[in-house]
Amino acid sequence: MSALTLLGVALGLAMDAFAVAVGAGLQLCDVSKRQTFRMAWHFGLFQALMPVIGWLAGLTLVEFIEPVDHWIAFGLLAFIGGKMVYEALRHSDEPADRCDPTRGWRLVTLSVATSIDALAVGLSMAVLGLSIWWPALVIGVVASAMTVIGLELGCRFGSLLGRRMEIVGGLILIGIGVKILVEHLTG
Repeated sequence: MSALTLLGVALGLAMDAFAVAVGAGLQLCDVSKRQTFRMAWHFGLFQALMPVIGWLAGLTLVEFIEPVDHWIAFGLLAFIGGKMVYEALRHSDEPADRCDPTRGWRLVTLSVATSIDALAVGLSMAVLGLSIWWPALVIGVVASAMTVIGLELGCRFGSLLGRRMEIVGGLILIGIGVKILVEHLTG
């Protein structure tokens, strides 16, 4: 695989992580270095591990995972996005970090949801007889970098437009889930 092709694959896979990071930045309004590191680390790690898992599984699991991978990604993203919209619309005296997407199970859920398509890339590489180690590293680094950029952009837009941008962030996640679902269902 050429370096340009690998970079294109890595950027394509990182677009979901980028969009989710923009939504998280919109929601948080003020993103700390710790939050940026956590999200970039997890998104990069999951984006790097999923192709390895897919590659190791080879052809043995592809027939079981492939028919439902888009439903899994849609369900996870729609759930998290819906929860963000609900929490933004509900009037509460809870602290602002009640739904921090850079912590806990929410972060793990988003990491899995944004990296499921990387599993298919790993399966494809196994079928083609390609090594996975260098591509997995590149995919992870690119996803981390795009996550940092997405958080920063989301934070800048969020501070300009206020707290209601959490609704926009949730709708972005739901939209990504719908996009994944439609792309897989239509071919």
